[in-house]
Formats: sequence, structure tokens, C-alpha cells
Amino acid sequence: MHAVTPVRIGTRASMLATTQTGWVVDRLKAVGVDVCLETISTRGDARRDIPIAWIGGDGVFVRELEQALLEGRIDLAVHSLKDMPTAETSGLVLACVPERATAFDAVVGRTAATLEELPPGAVVGTSSIRRVAQVKAIRGDLVVAPLRGNVDTRLRKLDAGDYDALILAAAGLERLGLAGRITQLLRPPAFWPAVSQGALAIQVRIDDERTRAAVIPLDHVATHAAVVAERRMLAELAGGCLAPIGGWARVADARLTLGGCVLALDDTGAVERLVAEESVALLGANLEPEEVSLFTSAESLGAAVAGKLLSAGAAPLLERMRTRLV
Repeated sequence: MHAVTPVRIGTRASMLATTQTGWVVDRLKAVGVDVCLETISTRGDARRDIPIAWIGGDGVFVRELEQALLEGRIDLAVHSLKDMPTAETSGLVLACVPERATAFDAVVGRTAATLEELPPGAVVGTSSIRRVAQVKAIRGDLVVAPLRGNVDTRLRKLDAGDYDALILAAAGLERLGLAGRITQLLRPPAFWPAVSQGALAIQVRIDDERTRAAVIPLDHVATHAAVVAERRMLAELAGGCLAPIGGWARVADARLTLGGCVLALDDTGAVERLVAEESVALLGANLEPEEVSLFTSAESLGAAVAGKLLSAGAAPLLERMRTRLV
């Protein structure tokens, strides 16, 4: 009898990436899948001293993993879905989206618990232009300072007094067992998360039926539909994962609802903001993976919300911000 070859799973080396991948490993093992891990370094991990946009923009945390998949060195890659470009890489497919963690951003405060309570001139750490614009919209008097590095590195800088507060993804803190550091959860409509924030992506080769079948039990259909809608909106807006675009879709009361936000800062620091929301009714009480119509509805919903934002003037705002990021 021949031994079954383990499914080779690729992951980045950061603590958050290995923790997320470990979560996937545990669930695959629970359904009887034998796995082994391969750690792969990405350009985004190697250059933590400069803004992500300077390294190469979209995909800096996924390209090396995708290359390993295409070359057959691994069978499956686990990504933070918000890091993935909206365009599928030829030969690869997003096979599974597990249940989403908290989608929202969070404040980790040192001198005050909330953005509203920070003293005038307090320093808030984040390198995301989407977060910068929304912090400025809430408190124009706050100083927003660049911040990169792993979650533990960022928290050490906060605790050392370099910042008064940080803006981080709540999901990352939760997955690392650091939810207790959260002092404020930032929710729409006041503060919009990145598209697909809190969701994981399991990517495989499109012709690898064995691995595709192995990961299907991990797919969470409501989460999958939500991120399909969000990513279609992002694609229609021609915005990458670094663009100042927020989005959040959710299933509730037999409806899929998507809200989107486009932000821009002018040279004076003033913030412009466009928001749109739409929803669609879901067919049937149950969400089944085989319901292709569900994902078709999600795609249409994403396009509709993007259309509303474009009609309201999103294109010139995004072009202005692209110029600032170059």
C-alpha cells in the first residue's frame, strides 16, 4: 500500500502568518488531510523599512507564494485575502475562504482608549492611506506617523512611547491572542475596513483536483459570498489593496449587503469621502457551496456599489490618491 503524499502548505514566516496557517492546518487535519509546511519569504517581509507602495504595491506579500505554487514546490498557499490582487493569477484559483474573523480595524491606545479621547497632537501609528484619511476625518488635529513591521514589533514601539495609539486589524490581534490590547473597535459607517479584511484565502493550482477537494470542507459560504462582492467592487473601481477604499459585506436576514467607501486627502489634509450601499435578497434559507447563483449575485452587487461610487465622483478622487502614492 502506497503512503498518501502530504499536502504541502506554503506560508510566510511572520508570527501572524504562521498562526493563521496553523489554524488552517488544524482544520485540515481534523477532516483527515495529512499536511506539511513550507515557509517562504516575500518581498513585503524582507523590506520592512520602507512603505509597501515603494516595494511594488499590490501582491508584495503573495507573489513568492504564488510562484512556489506554480512551480509545484507547494500545493496550497494561505494568504490574508486583503493582501491579494483582485485579478486571478493564471493557473491558480481561490479555492476556499474560511469563516471570517472580525472585519474591522481597532485602536490600541496607550494614552487614551479611543480616537476621540486622545489629547490634541497625539501620535497615531499607521502606514495605510485608507486609515490615515479616516483618522483625519475623525480628528484632524492628530498626528499620523508611518508604522510598519509585524504586530509584535508595532506593539513594542507603542509600549516604548513612540506612539500614543496604533490602528491595527482586529482580526490579527484576535488570532495572536492579543484581543485584550484592543481599546476601541472601529466600525462602519465612521471607519471602513479594507476589502476582505479578516478573511483568509486558500489558493491552489487550478488543475489540482486533489487539493481543491481537500479544502472544500473549510469553505464558509457566507464569508465567501461577502468577499466576492467586496473584491468585485474593488476591481470595478480599479483600486488595488493599497488604495484608499473600504468595504464591508455581510449576510443577514436572508440578504447580502455591501457598503463601500472611497476616501481622498487634499494638500491641506482635508478629507473627502464617498459612501454607497446596496443589498440583494438570497434565494433559499440555506447557503450551499454549489449555489453558483449566490456568487453571481455577489459579483453583481459589487459592480452595483462600485457603479454608485463612480457616479458620485470616485474616479478623480482615486486618481488624486494614486498620484500621492507614487
